Amino acid sequence: MTRAKLDKKPQDVAAMFDGIASRYDLVNDVISLGQDRVWRRAAVNAVDAHSGELVLDLAAGTGTSSESFVRKGARVIACDFSLGMLRAGVERRGGASRGGVTFVAGDALRLPFADETFDAVTISFGLRNVNDVDQALRELLRVTKVGGRLVICEFSHIPVEVVDRIYATYLMAALPRIAGAVSGRSDAYDYLSESIMAWPTQPELARTLQAAGWSRVAWRNLTLGTVALHRGFREK
Repeated sequence: MTRAKLDKKPQDVAAMFDGIASRYDLVNDVISLGQDRVWRRAAVNAVDAHSGELVLDLAAGTGTSSESFVRKGARVIACDFSLGMLRAGVERRGGASRGGVTFVAGDALRLPFADETFDAVTISFGLRNVNDVDQALRELLRVTKVGGRLVICEFSHIPVEVVDRIYATYLMAALPRIAGAVSGRSDAYDYLSESIMAWPTQPELARTLQAAGWSRVAWRNLTLGTVALHRGFREK
């Protein structure tokens, strides 16, 4: 079954993230009970970046995840469409290109990079927020070198339907209240919980990746399937 697509204008989503940028990382820690660090570490390990490689971290926000790739020896472009998020990351590090991370504003549907630029591309908890997932996946393929890889870390669905429904109850009721208390913006987290529930299942997303041109597509569940890692390769 294909899940419903939310009608949210890109500029509205960007403004929403701008409004929560200053407390975004803190809220993630609170609402995930610290699991977001485990999930991002799993994504970094799946990308398996090496010294000298160039990695695109799309929807990088404040660049928290990008720093992990630098520690592996890679150079990283942290790209996001929220200027508020990028500004918070730049201010935290004292510059737009410091410590191996370069911050670049960009739209996932029209990435500001040449063909076959990156050894690896990754996006964590951001793909469901783009207006056209198919186009975003094609753009990621375009900027990836032949032989390069893609890793997606995204909220997903628990395979046991009755458990997934219980989880959905938490997302729709508790998450916005808790996040709103920390961030002061419960409206933003109303949208985020809705976007998670509208997101495709793991097999559905895998088929979308294949249709976009990615090869050797696979996924594995984290935390019972509340989050999933998807991986693909560019073979031609």
